[in-house]
Amino acid sequence: MLSSENIKKPAESRAPLTPAQTAFLRDELDINLIVQSAPDRCYSDQEYAELGIPVIDDVSDCDILMGVKEVPLDKLLEGKTYLFFSHTTKKQDQNRLLLKTILEKKIRIIDYELLTNMHGQRLIAFGHFAGMVGAHNALWAWGKKTGDFDLPRMKDLFDYQAAKEVYKNLKLPPLNLVLTGTGRVGTGALLTLRDMGIRQIDPETYLEEDFSYPVFTQLLPHHYAAHIDGDPFDKSVFYNDPAQFKSIFWPFAKRSNIMINGIFYVEEAPLFFTLREMQHPDFKIRVISDISCDIAPHASIPSTLRATTIENPVYGFDPKSNRETAPFKPGCVDMMTVDNLPNEVSREATKAFGKQFITKIMGELIKTDHSEMLERATIAEGGSLKPGFKYLAEWMA
Repeated sequence: MLSSENIKKPAESRAPLTPAQTAFLRDELDINLIVQSAPDRCYSDQEYAELGIPVIDDVSDCDILMGVKEVPLDKLLEGKTYLFFSHTTKKQDQNRLLLKTILEKKIRIIDYELLTNMHGQRLIAFGHFAGMVGAHNALWAWGKKTGDFDLPRMKDLFDYQAAKEVYKNLKLPPLNLVLTGTGRVGTGALLTLRDMGIRQIDPETYLEEDFSYPVFTQLLPHHYAAHIDGDPFDKSVFYNDPAQFKSIFWPFAKRSNIMINGIFYVEEAPLFFTLREMQHPDFKIRVISDISCDIAPHASIPSTLRATTIENPVYGFDPKSNRETAPFKPGCVDMMTVDNLPNEVSREATKAFGKQFITKIMGELIKTDHSEMLERATIAEGGSLKPGFKYLAEWMA
């Protein structure tokens, strides 16, 4: 088995397990875990080696390979079992060739995002840390756009505790922020906004009153979507048949300076707003931190044109021309669309992810009999798509 691959470019510094977690699995559970050498990983080769963990370059003798993000095509080893976030199940165009190569090389791919319990609830994720960094970057982008304040990047701070020390001296002007999402991403963003001293306001009051200090509101589905026939909002219907709903987000678009989006898009769900609405003079949002980073047109935010990088996290979007521009230009909306935000707090994120993996997943991975959990999360095996993912065949043709 392999605890970490780190060969994605731009470099991915997270790992699935910390040195201490890897050593625990080796020593206490007698699992033969080794680590691939990786100069850019948040935990160094030396930190693993000091705990007696073998660190090697060639992993071709391993049966199961655990990484975090997508593996470059030329590094995929034929016939192996991989665990990583493949970002393929929503037909993400950038990873179409990845899935084709996985099939050609008869690889078994288990996607972390699909590891769920019997109720369909995800068991392992980095979402909380994505929310924290996404909220931080939203305020960083506003400071860069307006010059009202300076905020260091999260990636340049030692850890989140260092960020909290910065927040103690942060002087923010009056601002209105709208946050969508109440899952892991939403709760992470909520934590950071509160740590910044931004006051939370209920959605109704947020729309009705003016404030002389920075505020944010967090929306539930019934705040931004309504049944097209005027029926009472039913959350189960909304999640099962989103095509029956329309957006009612516009009042928040007229009221907010910054939007932080933590909701993953599903096909046929209503957009928060249209490109035409972004051109309206009453559209006040000027910074969007799209943590979900679903790429238009398969997205709830039509100006999310591409994923950005930690090195260059923001691009501008001109609503008049519907084109990308340089960031922080007057009249444009600045888009923060980094798709690996937890990488900015990689050591903390790795530790939390590894804990989830050990307590919820590892037992299934090493058991000798069949695992329903792993079967649900397996997209392809032996050169074929698994039954639940046959719908991807036409997309790859």
